[in-house]
Amino acid sequence: MSHSQPDLFRAPPSLPEEFRYQPDFLSTDEELGLVDQFAALPFKAFEFRGYRGNRRVLSFGWQYDFNRMELQRTEDMPAFLLPLRERAARFASLEAAEFQHVLLTEYSAGAGIGWHKDKPMFAEVVGISLGSPCVFRFRRKVGSKWERASVVTEPRSVYLLQGPSRTEWEHSIPAVDSQRYSVTFRNFKPSHQPER
Repeated sequence: MSHSQPDLFRAPPSLPEEFRYQPDFLSTDEELGLVDQFAALPFKAFEFRGYRGNRRVLSFGWQYDFNRMELQRTEDMPAFLLPLRERAARFASLEAAEFQHVLLTEYSAGAGIGWHKDKPMFAEVVGISLGSPCVFRFRRKVGSKWERASVVTEPRSVYLLQGPSRTEWEHSIPAVDSQRYSVTFRNFKPSHQPER
């Protein structure tokens, strides 16, 4: 028997293979509660080889130092993030304990992030959007041309980068119109498990 109901957890055909997106992953109250918690956290300007980015970040579990080009142990995830980690893991069909790293990013109006792939020691990536919507852009080189795609990630939505969407495509976010936060959970590839 065939079903005509669309699968909300699969990417439309125009988006990279194995990318998953779900709107309304959180309630409005859950979003506001997280943003309230973020207000008390010691975010710092993103640094890359002496350059300070236009967004502020904070990592728990592990952090990647872009000046030293190495992974470093940092504080454990605070208790208020653990239920969100549990839900993110279910969305990715993983165990919560596999997400040993979380990156919180604060984008003020006018801030964005350039084209990149997440560091190669990471496997799946789950991102949760809070605050304002943003355009989540993809690109990959096909011969001499770029193949491109994009999706608007709405507040309270979640996405998963895995498979080709994680390994073959770069992604970026152009400048946002108003304040946005992202919560990004990452697990490690089996060959790159850090020592605790």
